[in-house]
Amino acid sequence: MNRRAFTSVTAAALVTGPMAPQHVDPVLVDYFQEQLEGHYRADMFLGPHDLIGTVSAQYQLIDKLVRSAKGETRRGLLRAGAAYAALVGWLYQDAGDIDGAAFWRGVTQEIAVRSRDVHLIGYSLVNQAQVRTDLGDGHAVVELCEAVLDDADRLVPKVRIMAMQQQAHGASLTGERREVDQLLDRAGRLLPGVDDDLPWGNACRRTPGYLEVQRATCYGRLGLGAEAGSLWTQVLAGVPETARRDRGVYMARQATAAAAAREPDQAVEIARTVATIAIETRSARMRRELDTLERAMRPWHDAPVGRDLTEILAPVTEGN
Repeated sequence: MNRRAFTSVTAAALVTGPMAPQHVDPVLVDYFQEQLEGHYRADMFLGPHDLIGTVSAQYQLIDKLVRSAKGETRRGLLRAGAAYAALVGWLYQDAGDIDGAAFWRGVTQEIAVRSRDVHLIGYSLVNQAQVRTDLGDGHAVVELCEAVLDDADRLVPKVRIMAMQQQAHGASLTGERREVDQLLDRAGRLLPGVDDDLPWGNACRRTPGYLEVQRATCYGRLGLGAEAGSLWTQVLAGVPETARRDRGVYMARQATAAAAAREPDQAVEIARTVATIAIETRSARMRRELDTLERAMRPWHDAPVGRDLTEILAPVTEGN
């Protein structure tokens, strides 16, 4: 990454002080927390590129206010700041900027520790594990999630679920199918107990078939094409058409599962829709899934179905 790009990524989090003191009203904590849900929804519709600037700017404002705030208002703003930093990290990750994602995951962890909020600290470690998942480092994913679950008795069910499902991804990277199922089954038993009012980390409530999405993804990574394909059919039946980015990612994984199950024609048919969504959303995560699909389709590279796939994906490649 060149220096100018790195400066752009880090600018909102590395503002040099001191800053002029100002009065910080406690109502601002609620204001920033209420904005979060809107940002999460917008991410589903817009993808990362249109939101990074907006959310980063709000984080920068929170950081400025924290420097003047005191007492419970300061702690509340730190908690909000950690949640905003986590979202910025996710947006960079979805945009395919793993360096930017890793930087903001580190910011999340720092702010979470400063807030002394055990739930946010656990959440920040799961965020770090997500980056390690994208890097293919299964052992690191497992270690980070185990560190979270060492404090399981102190954590709300939502954070425990997040750690277990991410640990399942780590297990899939190390080829442990049985461990994947055990972790996701344990997480499923906790789902009915998710009743906190924390404004962050609510994918398990918001995402239809949340744990089955994780299971299907893990099965695909393990090369279990038929099992993964069956789960993706089930999951996609519950995902609204408006959730374009998520549908595209899931369908790309479904196409790869079809290829693994030696159903190349089905894989290519699914890829037609995914290519359109990938161009619209500019999601690097979706493009990575399509790269995985191309690798899975190599046995048919010289066949008509393989040439069809190359033609379908050409506009996606040109848009990179």
